[in-house]
Amino acid sequence: MKQWKIFLIFLVIFLVAYYLPLSNSKVSGAVIEAFKLLQWYARNHTLACVVPALFIAGAIITFLSQASVIRYLGPKSNKLAAYSVASVSGTILAVCSCSVLPMFAGIYRLGAGLGPATAFLYSGPAINVLAIFLTARVLGFQIGISRAVGAVVFAFLLGLIMAVIFRREEQIKVEAAMAVPNPPPPKQATWQIGLFMACMILFLVFSDWFNPGNAVVYKTDGTAIRGVLLQETANTRLIQVQETGGGVRAGDRIELLKSEIERIEEVESWVMDIHHIRWYLAGLMGLAVALMAWKWFEGDQLREWMHNTWDFAKLLVPLLFGGVLIVGFIGALLPDKQIGQLVGDNGLRSNFIASVIGALFYFATLTEIPIVQALNEHGMADGPALALLLAGPALSLPNILVIRSVMGNTKTAVFCGLVVVMSMMVGMIYGTVVSS
Repeated sequence: MKQWKIFLIFLVIFLVAYYLPLSNSKVSGAVIEAFKLLQWYARNHTLACVVPALFIAGAIITFLSQASVIRYLGPKSNKLAAYSVASVSGTILAVCSCSVLPMFAGIYRLGAGLGPATAFLYSGPAINVLAIFLTARVLGFQIGISRAVGAVVFAFLLGLIMAVIFRREEQIKVEAAMAVPNPPPPKQATWQIGLFMACMILFLVFSDWFNPGNAVVYKTDGTAIRGVLLQETANTRLIQVQETGGGVRAGDRIELLKSEIERIEEVESWVMDIHHIRWYLAGLMGLAVALMAWKWFEGDQLREWMHNTWDFAKLLVPLLFGGVLIVGFIGALLPDKQIGQLVGDNGLRSNFIASVIGALFYFATLTEIPIVQALNEHGMADGPALALLLAGPALSLPNILVIRSVMGNTKTAVFCGLVVVMSMMVGMIYGTVVSS
């Protein structure tokens, strides 16, 4: 079966390479945009986000006790405590979805129940405090509160429903874990492992500290554009305009060469103040991690940690990079104006389309807000806007590929289906209430 899967992948790559109409300017432009998105992802998310998360995932497998994970997050754990902690974890982590994926894979493989694990998988990127506040400020207080409440309830219900649907498999998982002899007690005290993991997570939070991108871009011809910096490559900047003027209108996206930009002035905020010193804070946490690893852990433990981290890297990184490349290609073929016209009311069809787009497209932390703002300018209704905000941060095609490699086809399909359907239903209810 595995060999057939490999053959199918080879076949798909061959057919795409053979038939892709590169002479079509729209297609060739989409190919370039796909690699621009991949370059942006490599420059802005890989080293600061994915790599630290992989080390955390490796540490979870290596240093955390399987018995402890099963006790607090396993299928037989206290349901209220397990789901409550998993459902609000995003407020503590404040990281993007690609950071949550390795950690989800780590706790799930160590024995966490499917319900708490999937609740954590959704809540990690969805219940982001700064994203909630920015949503309320840019898109309105009403939709900001609705997003916050909806995301917490979503995480809780998603985990419960997943646990109920796959309860038999979960029971088998528990019985298999109980049949395994108890491992020897950890060589380190619980507080040492807890402090070590906390410093690693803080390193990730600071290194991946997001830049809202609000700025004023001064061009070399003297014009100034107030907007959000969405994407940065080696020689271009993609800006979404926030204020009409200077030959551009609010909601438009413009790409400028570095040679066309005289300077960029960031909008001051406490978030940006932390962003400017993030590497000092991350460095302090990294130094603490290095000292603890040197003092507290033995050589064989450290080697096992590196081995587990490398295993996760081999599994996750190709899927993330491949998914980002595909999303960049598809996204370039679907302009905002066209999407806005498809989701111009609060009906079933519009909310379904918005939920599917949110579930497939890749949104880096906070970028979903200016993107929804642009779609609103092109006619997106209130219901689909909330549906996209609920489905978008937690899912994307790269995420789905990774989740499938961890949970399998059936569980991944059910999880994604639940996210889409629940986002669609909440969007319809919200749109109906707001428009009434």
